[in-house]
Amino acid sequence: MDIRLLQKQIRRVSLVLRLSVLLVFVSIAALIYTLYFPHSKRVFTKTKQLANVAADSNFINVWSAPSDWRLSRLAVDEQESIKYGRELIAHTSAYLGPKGSVAAISNGMNCQNCHLEAGTKPWGNNYFGVQANYPRFRERSGTKENQVKRVNDCFERSLNGHPLDSTSKEMKAILAYIKWLGADVPHKTTPKGTGIFKLKLLDRAADPIKGKAVYEQKCASCHQKNGEGMLAESGREYSFPPLWGPHSYNVGAGLFRISNFAGYVKLNMPLGASFDKPQLTDEEAWDVAAFVNTMPRPTKDLSHDWPKVAAKPFDHPFGPYADPFSEVQHKYGPFKPIKDWKASHH
Repeated sequence: MDIRLLQKQIRRVSLVLRLSVLLVFVSIAALIYTLYFPHSKRVFTKTKQLANVAADSNFINVWSAPSDWRLSRLAVDEQESIKYGRELIAHTSAYLGPKGSVAAISNGMNCQNCHLEAGTKPWGNNYFGVQANYPRFRERSGTKENQVKRVNDCFERSLNGHPLDSTSKEMKAILAYIKWLGADVPHKTTPKGTGIFKLKLLDRAADPIKGKAVYEQKCASCHQKNGEGMLAESGREYSFPPLWGPHSYNVGAGLFRISNFAGYVKLNMPLGASFDKPQLTDEEAWDVAAFVNTMPRPTKDLSHDWPKVAAKPFDHPFGPYADPFSEVQHKYGPFKPIKDWKASHH
C-alpha cells in the first residue's frame, strides 16, 4: 500500500474519533446541566412564549417629531422663530414667568412641565395634532377657536397667568414651533400618540387616600412632600413643577380633570416612564390623580365655560349638569354610569 495513502486514511480515522469523543462529551455535559439545573428548560420555554406574544397595537407606529436637520430647508428667519418657540415651550418661566426676561405673566411653570419634551413626547400631551386640527369648534368655550386662543388658554389656566399678546414675537414663535411639529400631519387627522392616553375607567371611584400613598412612594422625591415642586438653581423656573399650591395650575386647567391626569401620569410618571415602559398600574394612576386634584390650588372663574351644559365631559368636576349625578361622582367616579347615562340620553 502506498505510504501516503495510508497516512491519509489514518488522519481521517483520527478526525472521526476526535469528533465522536467531542460529541459524547457535549451530550454528557448537557445531561448533567439538565439534571442539576432543571429550571433552564422552563426559562427557555418562557422566553420563547414571551417572544411570540403579539405587540400591543396601541403602541406601534407612534408618530414622532420631525428631525432637526430638516430645519436647514427653511429660511433662516423661520429657523430662528421655530428655535425660539421651542425654547419658550421648554423654559417658559425664564422668559415669561415671575422673574421672566421678557414679561411676568405666568406662575413659574414651563409649558414643558405639562407638554413633555417640549411638546414632542408620545402621549406626553404633545402638539402633533394642533396644526392639522385648528381652528376648531370647542364645547368648552362654545366657539370656534384658533391657535392663539388655545395657547392663551394654557397661559390663563395651566400657567395661572395672563394671555400673551397675539402680535408678540413670543406668540409668533410658539405658533411657528407648533406648525413645525405638525408639518407632516394630514389636515383634520390626529396621529397616533397625540395628546394624552385614554386610560380604561375603573369600576370604582378613584381614591385620594390610596393616591396619597402612591404620591409619597413614587412622586414626592421630585415634586416634594407638600407638592411645592423643586426650583432650578436659577430660581426662575422649576426642574420639577408644583402639583398643588399657589404656583400650580388652576381649577380650569385640563389636568384638573382626573381622567386627563391619570392618563398623563400612567405613561409618563414617575421620571423615566414612557408609553412602552410604564411604572404605575392603572389603579395607581387614577388614585394619585384623585389625590393631587384634591389638594388646594388657584381658582378661576369658569362661569363662561361649557355654555351647553349637556356637553360637559363625564369628569368635569363642577356643576350644574344635565345628568342626575353629583359633583363628587363627576370628580372621582365611578364614571361608567355617567357615560352610560349620557350615551342613552344623547
